[in-house]
Amino acid sequence: MVDLMRATPPIVMGVLNVTPDSFSDGGLYDDLDAAVRHGAELRLQGAHLVDVGGESTRPGAARVDADTEIKRVVPVIAALTAAGVPASVDTTRAAVAAAAIEAGAAVVNDVSGGLADPAMRRVVAAAGCPYVVMHWRGHSADMQSLAAYDDVVAQVRDELSRRVDEALAAGIAADQIIVDPGLGFAKTAAHNWALTRHLDELIALGFPVLFAASRKSYLGLLLDGRPAPDRDAATTATSVLAVAAGAWGVRVHDVRSTVDALAVWRATGSPRLRYEG
Repeated sequence: MVDLMRATPPIVMGVLNVTPDSFSDGGLYDDLDAAVRHGAELRLQGAHLVDVGGESTRPGAARVDADTEIKRVVPVIAALTAAGVPASVDTTRAAVAAAAIEAGAAVVNDVSGGLADPAMRRVVAAAGCPYVVMHWRGHSADMQSLAAYDDVVAQVRDELSRRVDEALAAGIAADQIIVDPGLGFAKTAAHNWALTRHLDELIALGFPVLFAASRKSYLGLLLDGRPAPDRDAATTATSVLAVAAGAWGVRVHDVRSTVDALAVWRATGSPRLRYEG
């Protein structure tokens, strides 16, 4: 199992969607061989781990059942693990997380922060693996109707803090928790930019922060409607800014550009990351 929590940040998580309908790359890697090849390539490009998801969480996406999700992700995770590629599972379901961990997943990335399936926290606590707790207010079908905040930074921080407390109460170790502000999940473009500007307030919670802006629609809006695959340069810029602000890691589709940009950032002799572990 990859010792992600002791690796030197910034951590780069490569995205591998094994779905037919994800917003950026749906259908490209829903074949086992294609998925494993792409996951291995992401690792060669510098990803610390490959995040495998079997259910689209784009706004408006329909849900699939747990059996379908398991059939999509488990063979890929098992094959990547056998090939020496560290993998995480992107899921909101405890049953999927348990099956993925059994197949070799080193991390559970739960976009619901434990809200979608209360059994998730027990599965993660029993496994003793790192757990990404994302800010979330509802499933994809209606999440954008929940994008109402008086102060998005303060409310996301406070809601994330409650999710962390629930994880701790369930027995998940504090040193295994990572938080994610959930850009694009029940948030407008303005909300996403505010959270990016004030990332230090989330870092102040005292947990590693994962920043996941990759190819999201608010970048497309900034770029006059540019389609998802053409948002990688903007993604890389947000990733470097987040790391410079103290983010522990970034989740991206285009690993190579991100790794290269972070190498440039390091070469400037930039200040140390604020996160001290």
